[in-house]
Amino acid sequence: MKKIVTLIAVTLWCVFGASAEVRLPKILSSHMVLQRDRPMHFWGWADPDENVTITLDGQSAQSVADKLGKWSLYLLAHPAGGPFTIDVKGSNDLTIEDVMIGDVWFASGQSNMEMPLKGFSGAPIQNSAVEIQNANQPKLRLLRIRTRASDFPLSDYQDSWTMCTPETAADFSAVAYFFGRAISEKENVTVGLIDSTWGGTPAEAWTSFQGLTADASLMPVFSAWGEMMDEQTDAELARAADKRADEAAERAHAPKPVHAWRPVPASWGPAALYNGMVAPAIGFGIKGAIWYQGESNAGAERAPIYDKVFGAMITDWRRHWQEGNFPFLFVQIANFKASPADLWPTVRDAQRRTLSLANTGMAVTIDIGNPTNIHPADKQSVGERLALAARSIAYGEKVEFSGPLFRHAGRNGHDMQVWFDHAEGLTAKGGGAPEEFEVAGADRKYQPATAKLDGDSVIVSSPGVMQPKYVRYGWKDVPIVNLYNSAGLPASPFSSEELLPGVN
Repeated sequence: MKKIVTLIAVTLWCVFGASAEVRLPKILSSHMVLQRDRPMHFWGWADPDENVTITLDGQSAQSVADKLGKWSLYLLAHPAGGPFTIDVKGSNDLTIEDVMIGDVWFASGQSNMEMPLKGFSGAPIQNSAVEIQNANQPKLRLLRIRTRASDFPLSDYQDSWTMCTPETAADFSAVAYFFGRAISEKENVTVGLIDSTWGGTPAEAWTSFQGLTADASLMPVFSAWGEMMDEQTDAELARAADKRADEAAERAHAPKPVHAWRPVPASWGPAALYNGMVAPAIGFGIKGAIWYQGESNAGAERAPIYDKVFGAMITDWRRHWQEGNFPFLFVQIANFKASPADLWPTVRDAQRRTLSLANTGMAVTIDIGNPTNIHPADKQSVGERLALAARSIAYGEKVEFSGPLFRHAGRNGHDMQVWFDHAEGLTAKGGGAPEEFEVAGADRKYQPATAKLDGDSVIVSSPGVMQPKYVRYGWKDVPIVNLYNSAGLPASPFSSEELLPGVN
């Protein structure tokens, strides 16, 4: 073992030279935001045994690089403020300028979180031009991470922090931008947003190998990955055919044809995106995380275990960050007419059940999606609903942040009575009766049901089910739902079954 360590040290010495300069990871750069009110972590690389000193606002700390040239140190917690200059001294001197201390939020997920303020082709952002024009936000700092998959955890990003301007915000996550803007205005602090997203990716790609292998029930993740790899020859042929069709259209000066969406294989590998796009941020202090993903786990082979995969990912990130149960706020997938083979209601219910984890919050978007476009335009409401959850869970404000959430259902004669949390002022929006309820007996054969409000509960019945045992709400890709609370927030779709149903 000692020989291996010596060999690695010699190799690093050859790479960096006998007088390697002190180096910081790119996440520690000018314009960054450091997390307020908790110890501030700095780390990097230098010569083995080299002394490194960090100074910020009159406070200094020193570290000595180990035999592999890596060093790490902490400065004491600091209240919000800035801008500050950070001095780094070793064999060379570095200066990090325009550093703010405030709150840092890590934004991640697939395309609906990735979707930039300028929108996607064929999928605009609501009021995009005006939002971009008004994006000079001095209390926001942005770090947009380039997509990168890896077979092992990387130690550094390729990207550094920027100011929030119309130019930088246009290419930044719209949901994260609207969330950060709301938080900075409410808290009156600078907010740092890290946009680490990749469209069309599953949750298991964002979870470390340790997180995936800690639970034997997650082994289907690796089976699904193996099947995907077995199908890669056909997928590569299809991509080649798409490319030829594009080239033919270009030669004919015709519009390019519309192709079926095909996943990028590297981005679907278990742990691949954790390694490339999460691991380099581990150790950088954060207030919490916001997440929008689930569509890529809606297939029949993945949806039934999404509650386990998603819960494992949250637990995994918290374990690696070593900052306790930091707030983890996520978006429930919206209303969209998906493929008949997909199980969107199952994924929504899995997301709802994930709220059993401490310090989690969910923004329900079943009422603000677009049934014909998987990328709905209204990202402002999504960001604002996430910010409501943050104001309550992360900042302790007494504010209603959730729509009604299923708590319990009990049989009362031929009826089922359903109770909810966050149900103050329970109402059927627009008047009339609550819609999209169904009941089933022990056979789990659901029948449409009539529903009526009873204070903060709903009574549901169907003449076709005289001995009801289960009840569900909004159990469609595109349900027409109308159950809200007095805060104007929609109820989450749900099923009362003990286990996640495997079919719609």
